[in-house]
Amino acid sequence: MSRTGQLIPSQQKLAEKLTVLNDRAMGMLTRIYNIKKACGDVKSKPAFLSDKNLEGAIKFIVRKFPHVDSKNNYWTMPFVQSQLQQVNNIKGEIMKQLSLYYFTFVDVMDFKDHVSELLTTMDACNVHFDITTNYDLTKGYLDLIISYVSLMLLLARIDDRKAVLGLYNYAHDLTHGKVDQNFARLGQMILDYEQPLKKLQEEFTPHSKLVACALLSLHQVYPRRNLPAEQWRQAQMLSLVSAPGQMLNPAQSETMPCEYLSVETMEKWIIFGFLLCHGQLTQSDSAVQLWRLALSGNYVITLFRDEVLYIHKTVEGVFEGIKGYGKRVTETKECANYAVVNAGPFHRERRAFLRTALKELVMILADQPGLLGPKALFVFMGLSFARDEVLWLLRHSENPAPKLNKRPNPVDYEDRQLPELLYYMEELRGLLRKYNQVMQRYYVQYLNGFDSIVLNNLVQNLSVCPEDESIIMSSFVNTMNGLSVKQVEEGEIFDFRGMRLDWFRLQAYTSVSRAQLVLRENPDLARLMNTITFHTYMVDSLDEMAKETSDLSNFCFYGRLFEQYFQWCLETPSQMRYSISFPLICSHFMNCTHEICPEERHHIGDRSLSQANFFLDEMAKEAKNIITSICDEQCKLGDQLLPKNAAKTISIAIERKRNQNKAKKLPQEPDKPGRESMRRSRTDVTSMDKLYLMLTELCSAINYTPSIQVWEHTFAPREYLTQHLESRFTKALVGMVMYNPDSGEIAKPSELLNSVEAYMGVLQTIENYVHLDITRVFNNVLLQQTQPQDSHGDKTITALYTNWYLEVLLRRVSTGQIMFSPNRHAFVNVGVDPNQVAVNAEEFSDISELRSLAELLGPYGMKFLNESLMWHISSQVAELKKLVTQNKDVLTTLRTHFDKPALMAEHFNRLRDVDNVLKRVTIVGVILSFKTLAQDALNDVLKKRIPFLMSSIIDFQKHFPETPENNMVRVEIVNEMASAAGLPCDVDPALCAALRVQKSENPDEDYKIACLLMVFIAVSLPMLSLDSQSSFRADLEGHTNNIHCLAKAVNSIAAAMFTIYGKGRVTIEERLKEFLALASSSLLKLGQETDKLALRSRESVYLLLDQIVRESPFLTMDLLESCFPYALLRNSYHAVLRQDNRL
Repeated sequence: MSRTGQLIPSQQKLAEKLTVLNDRAMGMLTRIYNIKKACGDVKSKPAFLSDKNLEGAIKFIVRKFPHVDSKNNYWTMPFVQSQLQQVNNIKGEIMKQLSLYYFTFVDVMDFKDHVSELLTTMDACNVHFDITTNYDLTKGYLDLIISYVSLMLLLARIDDRKAVLGLYNYAHDLTHGKVDQNFARLGQMILDYEQPLKKLQEEFTPHSKLVACALLSLHQVYPRRNLPAEQWRQAQMLSLVSAPGQMLNPAQSETMPCEYLSVETMEKWIIFGFLLCHGQLTQSDSAVQLWRLALSGNYVITLFRDEVLYIHKTVEGVFEGIKGYGKRVTETKECANYAVVNAGPFHRERRAFLRTALKELVMILADQPGLLGPKALFVFMGLSFARDEVLWLLRHSENPAPKLNKRPNPVDYEDRQLPELLYYMEELRGLLRKYNQVMQRYYVQYLNGFDSIVLNNLVQNLSVCPEDESIIMSSFVNTMNGLSVKQVEEGEIFDFRGMRLDWFRLQAYTSVSRAQLVLRENPDLARLMNTITFHTYMVDSLDEMAKETSDLSNFCFYGRLFEQYFQWCLETPSQMRYSISFPLICSHFMNCTHEICPEERHHIGDRSLSQANFFLDEMAKEAKNIITSICDEQCKLGDQLLPKNAAKTISIAIERKRNQNKAKKLPQEPDKPGRESMRRSRTDVTSMDKLYLMLTELCSAINYTPSIQVWEHTFAPREYLTQHLESRFTKALVGMVMYNPDSGEIAKPSELLNSVEAYMGVLQTIENYVHLDITRVFNNVLLQQTQPQDSHGDKTITALYTNWYLEVLLRRVSTGQIMFSPNRHAFVNVGVDPNQVAVNAEEFSDISELRSLAELLGPYGMKFLNESLMWHISSQVAELKKLVTQNKDVLTTLRTHFDKPALMAEHFNRLRDVDNVLKRVTIVGVILSFKTLAQDALNDVLKKRIPFLMSSIIDFQKHFPETPENNMVRVEIVNEMASAAGLPCDVDPALCAALRVQKSENPDEDYKIACLLMVFIAVSLPMLSLDSQSSFRADLEGHTNNIHCLAKAVNSIAAAMFTIYGKGRVTIEERLKEFLALASSSLLKLGQETDKLALRSRESVYLLLDQIVRESPFLTMDLLESCFPYALLRNSYHAVLRQDNRL
């Protein structure tokens, strides 16, 4: 203001004040919004506001508001003091918790004062507003008014505002002895805005001229922007190929920034502006046209975030109280009915048009990114149009239509194709980020080579150009002249914010009354500068422009709808590929935060992270479910190729051949595998086709981007799918085992392997759809399955099969119905029909099944199986040692007097638990026989898989010298390596490790017990001839009661124990020679027996000596010949063969 009292417009800093207050308004709206939400939620509001003990005091304070002063007479009355005593007790806590709320209201009051001051100043300056010329000034002015109105309306919606302010002020009075200095004005403001619109109308009466001026300038923009979809199609809006010859020409408009201005923003300007300055509706037909058009397109409008205002109801309430406005009320009701019935279809058609238009834009610009330069305006127009339609749908879907004469069609507010529109918006945003430098190069050259020249010529031709304005425009020209493409190539950071602020200032200088340079009289200058402003945004603020035109952070506050649209997206196969847009939108959420309200950053950030995690997790789950369905189907198809399924076809073929000349009806031949792939028409769509289509669409979404940035966190969509596939594959593997602990049923290893291969085949095809490392999935899952527990502590196929073979198969061997057949290399059922038993042993123990088992479990799993087998053997050996200890003295005598038959017979009769010893040794032999089968299967598999490595291991084992320098520890390490590869070893390293645990502190005693154990077994062998089940079956090359397994048990136990307790190979050979001498001496006595019961299996028992020597790497046939006549062995073989033939 000058010394004469007149305002000097250039000194009022209108541009700066508008910029600061508009930013401040968003911060104040954010804080008031959070207070309203907190007070409306019982969980988040201050606890004492809901405290029953304070209820009377709060009601009293609210009733007396704003007269909250402890010095007033009625506050000192006894009944009042008794109610307020509770407040006095927690006054410190009240001030602490309510201080943020209280001072937010104080800030609102200060903001109100600043807004009123600025609006009054602009009235005094008689500013002229026109959205097409001084765009920034007009937009800033109208935005400030709308933000201010929205703020006061939100303020009036806080139910506890009087309680909060009154409680804080009373606590302040009790603490400091006086009320807060701001409370008087604050209380009055709260009372004034009990009916906010009425008060606001009074406030804006002096400003109505400027408001009307600004709003009426929208008449050139808003009707054109609010056209129906049909007119958009006719005009080929947003199409780059409608005029191929002009494709490279830059997109231009006389109202450049108005082209991407939000329609929702303009509607808020119009509705709130004319609601506050309603007198203009009686003075201008243009105002009425804008008013009716805005009322006809919505029935709710956004105040802030998810806070909305029902327009028509509010307008009717205001106009009904004004005399002579009956016609306006009727007009409003008509607009309400029209909006409820027609707005839904109107916007539905626009969304349908935008889907195709944006798709065309995306496809062309992705193929020719160079067009982003000249056609950038189309991109931002498309984003702005789409964002308006999305937000319109959000607020109208969440807030039901008012109950009027006509009802809306619910289908218009449920757009299941919305994800497609969101996807193309994200695609355009992605292109802007990806080709940022392309656009910078284009617009730097544009600014330097065209805009600066045109602006310079225009400035020089101005009839009037004051010094200040001339300096500003000269700086524009100099700034643009200093630009070059080299700056872009060197990665220089551009910043045109100062230039744009200067243009804002220039608009303010040239739009006031008595300005020397009047902007409205120089429209060419305004249009050029608005265009230049757009070009500068393309160079330094692409992200800001994308945020302005396509920010969808409002989804953060429409969580239910957001998730509902996502679920619809996953339920619709044609929309699945667009599901990635939902986690991408979560990265927008932080855009709605404001630095004035930092406390909500963590809340909104956590919400964005949880939503993004939820969406990606659900997408991966859906893909996993589809893949699982495909895998299940492929497993069924794979099962059809199993050999067992050929039996039915063979039986039908035999039946047909047998009855081909008879009139008997022949059985129908079943469909052969592969029949499902035969099609009569391409239009035939199978369930597998549908599954693969859904998988393709969903994988396209997951593969859209390698990472998504959300609030400084990085999400990798493919990792979600990888984790779900690993989890599902693990569960599928265990599930396909089909182990039933109650019945003892389990899947055959070969059938499981067939299913696993089918499952893996499907998973490998996933690499065709999404960039995943399926090999990593296989490694993680299958390696875990080779251990007894996976990473989650659950049982694996290794644990299940190990448990089944130990607890089911091998336990049933001892019942006599299953025996080990060396020539078949399997366990077989004997004496019963295989179809009548619960477990057909040969189906689970033959070489093909064990090879399948070895492929499934791998070397690690087979090692665990062997260790489990050895644990059972060690427990049997421990029991045998106890029996030896009980008969220690007798066995010592038998060991030293084996050449005295009479004494041997006498002491043998004193032995206890002979049958128990034989039974336990047989069990050990059976387990070792199964271990041998498993090791042979593993060896076969490894020779096929890793032949070169296996040849190296075999060579190393074969040529490793057992010299004194290479002690037993080194030999055992080599044996462990060989055993892990399935190779046989003279001394079993696993058995040594298991028995070493039993080693006591007295090695001599351990050695003696081991020797006596061998004596016990040797002298007990003749007792086997008493068992009728000891007969030898030549066809199976084994004894019915599996005593032929004693051979392996004797050799393995002797080798392991004397390796641990003795001095290596020499000790083993000596003790086995001793065993052979004792065993042969004991068995030869059977020839002197006359009891038929003792003789019925004598020949079969004789064969044990031959089998023990053949199994042993430490004994020779020459040694056996010296102890036991070979002729007796030959005759025994003839005898058991004749007996077997008779049976």
